[in-house]
Amino acid sequence: MNRTHLLLALTTLLALGALVIGLPSLQPPAAKTPSGTVRPPVTAHEGVLTLEGKLSGAYVRTGPSEAHALFTVRANSLPTQRRMPVNLALVIDRSGSMRGQKLADARRAARMLVGRLETGDRLALVHYGSDVHVQPSEEITPASRDRMISFVNSIDDEGGTNLSGGLEAGAEALRPHVKDYRVSRIILLSDGEPTEGIVDEARLGRLAADYQHEGIAVSGLGVGEQFNERLMRGLAEQGGGFYGYLQDSERLAEILGRELKQATGTLARGVRLRLELPQGVTSAEALGVAAVQEDSALLIPLYDLSGGQEVRVVVKLNLAMEVPSPARTLVSARLDYNDLVADKPVRMELELGAAVTEDEELVRARMDPDVGVAVTRALGASQMQAAAEAMKQGDRTRALDMLGNVRRLFGASSSALSGEMHEVEQTEAAYRDAQDETSVRREALKLHRKSLQSFGQNNSY
Repeated sequence: MNRTHLLLALTTLLALGALVIGLPSLQPPAAKTPSGTVRPPVTAHEGVLTLEGKLSGAYVRTGPSEAHALFTVRANSLPTQRRMPVNLALVIDRSGSMRGQKLADARRAARMLVGRLETGDRLALVHYGSDVHVQPSEEITPASRDRMISFVNSIDDEGGTNLSGGLEAGAEALRPHVKDYRVSRIILLSDGEPTEGIVDEARLGRLAADYQHEGIAVSGLGVGEQFNERLMRGLAEQGGGFYGYLQDSERLAEILGRELKQATGTLARGVRLRLELPQGVTSAEALGVAAVQEDSALLIPLYDLSGGQEVRVVVKLNLAMEVPSPARTLVSARLDYNDLVADKPVRMELELGAAVTEDEELVRARMDPDVGVAVTRALGASQMQAAAEAMKQGDRTRALDMLGNVRRLFGASSSALSGEMHEVEQTEAAYRDAQDETSVRREALKLHRKSLQSFGQNNSY
């Protein structure tokens, strides 16, 4: 979002007062309902997931206008959740740039993963430079552990970065066992840009999406400060896995441990939110998350969820309501996923609606501050990402300008976003003090990760 767009957004927010509200019902509010009363979200529950939705207002106005919808997908915490056996492929970049401490830490993390897997789990090991070497998938036994450890210890740095070759080898090792395991996942470790094989980001993203359709999730973990975070995030988004970066490669073992815990606790995979837009809603935009437009619908792929995890999605709706109405559907949501506990596909649906009025005061009077905070947080996250890009490009003036925009946005929400406000101020201070390219890059990566969390994405480390 550029500065002009931000100012327009701020003007809209001010005109709407507190931003947006969530209304879960197609029924108009009763006349006796006090102004400003917040109504609960619409909730759908089926299997291990719960879907909640709120609209930005109990009322929307006639003519061109905007509304927002806030969706929360939550995985239930099961009291007697059983550890899920996993079918994993660990894919390690061994290119020349991994030389030294990074590769030593990658080997140590791989040995830790081998040691933590249990009987019934399977693991394939892949390392790539210009060429690709594979330790075939094996079920965990004392003998197979020894073979895996020997393979890991033999990894030495050499060659370019054939990332696509590593991914393809990982997927090939997993495929024969996907039907026997409810959780299959490629965990990719890399510190740089692909230089051989497929190097186009869009094609690599489609590769990850194809794997997810086969039942194989893809997680991308960037090591160091020179990797392509946009690519690694895209692989995770389209592959339904997790994204992370580690400035200190010594944390690789810790992050792989968290990845293993998430994989073995997975309750739902192939999670997809589809939003159908009725007449009067001209378009929709998911803020900060990947989405695919399909005629009058918006398809939002989400990541695999383990017990207690959730994901929030803020969607902007562009409206063109012609006449007042006591009740209008503004969006129909459908959530599809594979329930790994019941071992079956699940679908749940809900509708969000509002009354249409010419009374702008009534629209402003029925706003939900919680949804307002979610929208403000998403708008701020857009500015964070713009600031992070400006930092990487060396445009200090623009980066500080974007951070100032974030402070003004978050400051308008007072105590609700005080924690985020403090973190932005810390980032701004650290960036002002950064004197070299490495320090600047470090702050840009921190800000990028923070922006994902502000968008409501909990699939980043």
